[in-house]
Amino acid sequence: MKIKSPSEVYLEKARQLSEEETERLFSRMGSKLRKKQEKEKVNVVEALAIQLELEDEMLREWRERFAEIKQKHDKKEDIAKSEDRKPEEQSAGKTPEAAKPAKKPRAKKAV
Repeated sequence: MKIKSPSEVYLEKARQLSEEETERLFSRMGSKLRKKQEKEKVNVVEALAIQLELEDEMLREWRERFAEIKQKHDKKEDIAKSEDRKPEEQSAGKTPEAAKPAKKPRAKKAV
């Protein structure tokens, strides 16, 4: 992963961070970016801006994946609700899992 230079928007956000926010951001910073900052190839504000931009991108991707998962889950729920057991299926000997009797535990053999 090549570290790119931060955009002006994120540079400005990095400049406005409090000391505590800066500390928290550094604690989440990846090792590659931290090493670049430590070797002074990237100044502190640039490193913070890059980290902010990376986190925003990761959050956006996570939200997209979560929305897809939620959509699939909702679709499965809708199908399950619409496919409630029909009377002809029940009369054919098919019983829902919840209606099946539980297995009896096996008796322990005496030694």
